[in-house]
Amino acid sequence: MSSEQPQGELALRVYAMPADTNVYGQIFGGWVLGQMDIGGAIAAGQVAGGLRMVTVAVDAMKFHKPINKGDEVTIYTRIGRIGRTSVAVDIECWVRRRTPGAPVTQLKVTEGRYTFVAVDENGNSIEIKK
Repeated sequence: MSSEQPQGELALRVYAMPADTNVYGQIFGGWVLGQMDIGGAIAAGQVAGGLRMVTVAVDAMKFHKPINKGDEVTIYTRIGRIGRTSVAVDIECWVRRRTPGAPVTQLKVTEGRYTFVAVDENGNSIEIKK
């Protein structure tokens, strides 16, 4: 295992499947961004009291290492800022990689900040009650 550990709360865990790979057997970046978006929306919705949250920005994305099919992908979230109508969430994507004959390794593969806005049923921004 890496000496570095995930920061934040566990939001999502999923296996990277063959259908989500490119021709080289590595997971598409868009799939990773989507998983991070789901995990971030869950965290933002929790702090916003269950309001509907939509993504308005993806900032400071860093891809550190590729994700391979079969990796266990885990999304961790930390609330960065709560505004009047928005929530910024810092998101880390980690994998547990199993290689035959070797110990399981844990790697941070991607990180970024997503901003979500609370909206009503018509898509208009609404205030988050604190």
